[in-house]
Amino acid sequence: MKSPFPEDTGSSPASSRKLDGSRFEHRTWLFDLDNTLHNASAHIFPQIHVSMMAYICRHLNVDEAEATRLRQTYWKRYGATLLGMMRHHGTDPRHFLQQTHAFDDLASMVVSERGLKQMLRRLPGRKVIFSNAPQQYTEAVLALTGIRRDFAAVYPVERFRFQPKPATAGFLHLLHKERLDPHRCIMVEDSLPNLKTAKRLGMKTVWVSTSSRQPSYVDVKLASVVDLPKRLGRL
Repeated sequence: MKSPFPEDTGSSPASSRKLDGSRFEHRTWLFDLDNTLHNASAHIFPQIHVSMMAYICRHLNVDEAEATRLRQTYWKRYGATLLGMMRHHGTDPRHFLQQTHAFDDLASMVVSERGLKQMLRRLPGRKVIFSNAPQQYTEAVLALTGIRRDFAAVYPVERFRFQPKPATAGFLHLLHKERLDPHRCIMVEDSLPNLKTAKRLGMKTVWVSTSSRQPSYVDVKLASVVDLPKRLGRL
């Protein structure tokens, strides 16, 4: 079987496998969920968009144009519609998330890549989910993709006090609860604002994207998360 770790020049595959693996044994991987470990854009995000628009229209008594403007404003300012709704309209976060993440057949909507489970099990180090999604949805997606057992801890947005990424407060809460040194953490994300916060705190960063650019605060860029073990040498 091909080594999941890059080979060092002048060393055998077996020795480099051991060397690179041991270097990550005491590090912690912080994985985003949507559009990082599975493709949420295919089916899930379109439905969430419709549900959020309907929620805002209904609860704020506004039309779709105003709902769109509010969502765009809150996304740009806070990185999440939820935080804007909480701060400016007193929205109950649990009710908002429950209403906007309700799916009749989630199993048919989850799209994950072949080899995801094998990649996670070959990847050295402790693994934690760090997601802006609600707990029930997060746990359901992890179960459907068959990767829940590969994570030592799961942090949906409820567990960091509804302070979604990229807000620093959510990062600091997770680091405190897990007793983590950010300099020994690696953030794996599809969102650049979230990675920017991670880098500012001292973490290594992995951007899951097909973009041709790579900002200075991104250490590794991958088109697919399953390629992560091949790039350990750059972390």
